[in-house]
Amino acid sequence: MIDPVDLASRLIACPSVTPADAGALGVIADALGVLGFTVHRFAAGGPPDGPVENLFAWRGAGGPHFAFAGHSDVVPAGEGWATDPFAPVIHGDILHGRGAVDMKGAVAAFVAAAARVPDHAGTLSLIVTGDEEGPATHGTLALMAWMAANGHRPDMILVGEPTSAARMGDTIKIGRRGSVNMWIEVPGTQGHVAYPHLADNPATRLLRILDTLTRWRLDEGNAWFQPSNLEVTDIAIGNPATNVIPAAARARLNIRFNDEQRGADLVERVRAVVAEHAPRATVDAKISGEAFLTRPGPLSELVSAAIRRATGLTPELSTSGGTSDARFLSRLCPVVEFGLINATMHKLDEAVAIPDLHLLTTIYEDVIRSALGS
Repeated sequence: MIDPVDLASRLIACPSVTPADAGALGVIADALGVLGFTVHRFAAGGPPDGPVENLFAWRGAGGPHFAFAGHSDVVPAGEGWATDPFAPVIHGDILHGRGAVDMKGAVAAFVAAAARVPDHAGTLSLIVTGDEEGPATHGTLALMAWMAANGHRPDMILVGEPTSAARMGDTIKIGRRGSVNMWIEVPGTQGHVAYPHLADNPATRLLRILDTLTRWRLDEGNAWFQPSNLEVTDIAIGNPATNVIPAAARARLNIRFNDEQRGADLVERVRAVVAEHAPRATVDAKISGEAFLTRPGPLSELVSAAIRRATGLTPELSTSGGTSDARFLSRLCPVVEFGLINATMHKLDEAVAIPDLHLLTTIYEDVIRSALGS
């Protein structure tokens, strides 16, 4: 048997801020090796976003193939913690440390759950990356490529992101909105403010662009998704002089979009608006991921049933919140996300209730038995 609190504590003690591993995957690999898993580890990519350490582990063979996906990396701790963020501390029934809920606690709970189900049909696997909180270029995508090349394709995937809101088990994520960032640069002609006819003010052009874009109503949302939204996240001119028309103006925006939109289409729509007001302007874009939806079905019902048996709650099926690596994994098979209460994720003094860690382990155990038998 594996104690999820002890394992979570040992993971927290690894300062695995993206893309550093700091020994976290070694802790996971050692625990899984004792449980009879075959463990494959490899590094992908290089500076500045890597190298990234990744792990794929499996036990059993054939179908059905049920996989758990998670990440061992964490966001920077920041200043102002009451205790060392990478020295796990238990106060009463609360475990403190960076990654306690996002998501070293869930990884520990699933490994502990796997220890409780030593015999099962089919294949049980874990997909763990050290690059979820960062650029996500050398993590899950690299794992998926390795899995495809080596004949590993899950039938269902559970991602251990902290989805619970107020109580353990109140929310399952069955989809996520897509995300695209864009950088707009409008060149102009510098000049004296008293002689505007001799200059071309890029700030004026940029204001027209942003006014048009922020008036967009992209869609009305649908049964599973809220409306898509565009937000301006930065405006920069950097002009220290009060009497000079600047030579360039820049802005950055983000669009969170539902499954009625596609990232590439949104980029082209923005480029058309920019070209209308500033023909010489440029638009660079990075699509972090497309929207995805796993419609209610066998996987969501399997996880919901396990939650009901353990808590008495019927979880809400939601697509709210940010993005996760489920946006990539959804290309393989049905994917849902379920994990700890997310109130302290990415915050100072991140913490998890120890009873919640044990409860999550029980739910994950039930999920494994329901998916694969025992």
